Amino acid sequence: MQGAARRRPFPAVAPGSPQPAGPLYPGRHGAVKNEDTFKTSPFHFDLWFYFTLQNWVLDFGRPIAMIILPLEWFPLNKPSAGDYFHMAYNVITPFLLLKLIERSPKTLPRSMVYVSIIMFVMGASIHLVGDSVNHRLIFSGYQHHLSVRENPIIKNLKPETLIDSFELLYYYDEYLGHSMWYIPFFLILFIYFTGCFTPVEEESRMPVAALLLMGPSSLYYWYLVTEGQIFILYIFTFFAMMALVMHQKRKGLILDSNGLFLFYSFIITLVLIAVWVVWLWNDKILRKKYPGVIYIPEPWAFYTLHMNNLHAAKESL
Repeated sequence: MQGAARRRPFPAVAPGSPQPAGPLYPGRHGAVKNEDTFKTSPFHFDLWFYFTLQNWVLDFGRPIAMIILPLEWFPLNKPSAGDYFHMAYNVITPFLLLKLIERSPKTLPRSMVYVSIIMFVMGASIHLVGDSVNHRLIFSGYQHHLSVRENPIIKNLKPETLIDSFELLYYYDEYLGHSMWYIPFFLILFIYFTGCFTPVEEESRMPVAALLLMGPSSLYYWYLVTEGQIFILYIFTFFAMMALVMHQKRKGLILDSNGLFLFYSFIITLVLIAVWVVWLWNDKILRKKYPGVIYIPEPWAFYTLHMNNLHAAKESL
């Protein structure tokens, strides 16, 4: 009796009912593979729109809100409006990235995605603290186009160990925070990009909505790369995308509308970076701050150097 019970076959599935899931049904895994191979994905206009909008408002708009809004509303010893923008960004961005991954027609490595999201939130939070203090120093005369030790309000501090503390703050802001923020950010985008291929040529066409979003999206990536000083990370991600596109093309697969949107946005970003570098190529002051082989000035360094001086000259007239 017991042996017969052990040899009892699996119960039949009623017609039209879904196949049961679980380790006892090995055929389920084969179904997932077929589903991953042929499942398609339309253009995610809602997610890309929200993603672009919140990037512009919560990331690019952070320092602008801090400068424009009255200082009386946000005292220097309290979080600024930009800090609250950053807090919202640290919550909304990983949520949208996870939603992008969920909508991928392919089964992507979840563990890597989750670890990347955790690192992203941690790095963005480190940057929140460092960036908050550094931008508040602008009201005390801090100049972003100069190094920490060359700033007039920093170089005469006593004891001199205070300068080391400000350099540590700058390190957390510009190096550690940016690395832990942007590396997982681009890694998640690349992981999503790996699932944006299709054998159907009709799906490799971008709708008008995608074309309209491409300009703002590319311009934001330009700001992200130049202000974050992450050109090497960006260009390696872009080369990895190109290599993947050529590899998949040999298999008869082409980018779908979401993949084209992301890929073309990166191409336009590269063009914008090249124009930015050529425009400021002969700026001696910015050259001094960015002496390396890769010369890509930060937009806010350009602002504090040239636009502030321009405003001051107009006010003196």
